[in-house]
Amino acid sequence: MDGSTEQHASTPLPLDHKDIEILRLLQANAKLTVRDIATQIHLSPTPTHERIKRLEKHGVIKQYAALLDHRQVNKGIMVLCHITLKDHDRQTAGAFISAIQQFDQVIECYNISGEFDFMLKIVASSMESYHYFMVNHLNEIKGIGQTKSSFVMDIVKQTHELI
Repeated sequence: MDGSTEQHASTPLPLDHKDIEILRLLQANAKLTVRDIATQIHLSPTPTHERIKRLEKHGVIKQYAALLDHRQVNKGIMVLCHITLKDHDRQTAGAFISAIQQFDQVIECYNISGEFDFMLKIVASSMESYHYFMVNHLNEIKGIGQTKSSFVMDIVKQTHELI
């Protein structure tokens, strides 16, 4: 599972209480072994493994990842950047999305409603490196009408756990 293809299921996979327990455990610690999970949910390893594979196959589990502290990897600045496109046609949006995919500094990108069209979460090592990114990369994308940057001063809540 590389997480590169987004699956949009028309109907969510029905989850029973054992599936939900598996998901809670994996969200808290994706390094748990099947045997560890099986013990905690009171099921044998084989059906536990089959449930995990089914959750992966149906895209409930998109990928496994290590969550890093951005400050510990020399990314001390986090910015929420709102973007408005000049034109709202498929070509402009597609070109913007393709360009954003190329930037390692952009760790999340959301197509949003309201005053702006997109919200980016961007990390950089310093204010200078963020400025360089804005001037030399982001502002070079054709079709951007307006940008508004908000600098994250502190993270009050951050979770990846959905269940």
